[in-house]
Amino acid sequence: MSLTTPESVGKLQGALHAKAKKEPAYRFYSLYDKIHRKDVLKHAWMRCRANGGAAGVDAQSFEQIEAGGVEGWLEELTKEIREKTYRPNAVRRVWIPKPDGKERPLGIPTIKDRVVQMAAVIVLEPIFEADLPEEQYGYRPGRSAHDAIHDIRDKLNRGHREVVDGDLSGYFDTIPHRELLKCLARRISDGALLELIKKWLEMPVEEKGEGGGKRRTNEAKDSGRGTPQGAPISPLLSNLYMRRFVLGWKQRGHEEGLKASVVVYADDFVILCRRTAAEATEQMQKIMTKLKLTVNEKKTRIARLPEESFDFLGYTIGRCYSPRTGGAFISVQPARKRVNAICEKISKMTGRKTYGKPEAEMVAEMNRKLRGWGNYFCLGAVSRAYRAVDSHARHRLRQWLNGKHRSRGVNPVRHSALHLHKNLGLLELAGTSRKPSRANA
Repeated sequence: MSLTTPESVGKLQGALHAKAKKEPAYRFYSLYDKIHRKDVLKHAWMRCRANGGAAGVDAQSFEQIEAGGVEGWLEELTKEIREKTYRPNAVRRVWIPKPDGKERPLGIPTIKDRVVQMAAVIVLEPIFEADLPEEQYGYRPGRSAHDAIHDIRDKLNRGHREVVDGDLSGYFDTIPHRELLKCLARRISDGALLELIKKWLEMPVEEKGEGGGKRRTNEAKDSGRGTPQGAPISPLLSNLYMRRFVLGWKQRGHEEGLKASVVVYADDFVILCRRTAAEATEQMQKIMTKLKLTVNEKKTRIARLPEESFDFLGYTIGRCYSPRTGGAFISVQPARKRVNAICEKISKMTGRKTYGKPEAEMVAEMNRKLRGWGNYFCLGAVSRAYRAVDSHARHRLRQWLNGKHRSRGVNPVRHSALHLHKNLGLLELAGTSRKPSRANA
């Protein structure tokens, strides 16, 4: 769901961005009052509502707020911020599965905290957007993971064939607060806003403990590290700190001296080199140590293309072959793990417990999942991946139909591909038109 920024909010953001762009050393001294502006808070609410999500530790949901009246809720929140009685609550922590079978923590702030943080993002983003370097692509307006992939492909085709595939250990959990606040203070002299951000960084975490009870800890405050993952302000703060790595790489002369360029998406990064990957790795580790970040040496590796490949943002980047001519070229394709992951999701969607659903509803759910996956994995050599996903989707839908209609015996109904796609409407990725890809050039 996309939201149109109100004209008054757009003018504020435009003025802040223009000022920051024109005066790189300027420090903004009056920002706290912008956060509790009625139009800013209302837009922050709308953005949080569009994102949805579960309730925080106070168990207050969007529906409950709407039932009681959003306008009154926002007026009370405005008063709390203006009179500086607003206090962030704890973050509810849940664990979500990763593609590799492990779990990662996700923080769920209360809706009140989400709205106030989003208001801060609306005010701060145009200021720091003026400072972020071109090499950073994650969580930025007008930029995407596809842009990062295109940039990598372009650099590979210009001869940067040695790649340092970097990995940081728990980046979001280890960003040092003191250094991060210095990054913020470089542009912000508003003490009230800096103090508010510090409180967000130090929010306690609440999660289920043994025996079903709740356990609350103050890890971030005690360690002086970490940003609240899952919180609206976390992407902005993480980008701001990673900026120090990009600038340090350039200021130390590595981009020119080593002929090595970096491409960064949030905490994922690669360094594309001309036969200098070993030295680039060493210099990267020195900078990260200075930034008090830890390089995961087990996962950080050097890939020499085209003999080797590497994965980045769900794509495998390396040698591909033309299905028409058999010729080899450097391009991108959906990573095998991501193909397996979407197939596993489709399998779960079509399990026995879902036989009670109407056929049209099941096909619609499968199509939403397939379309979302295909919209992201639309670059480069996708034909083989599309065929594999299509084949699995047809297989699972056939099994589901036979199970639903109790025809899975020795002579199950085959349900032709034509019937599944044309009559039932199952999306066929191989038959969809995809975005033109510079990665195919």
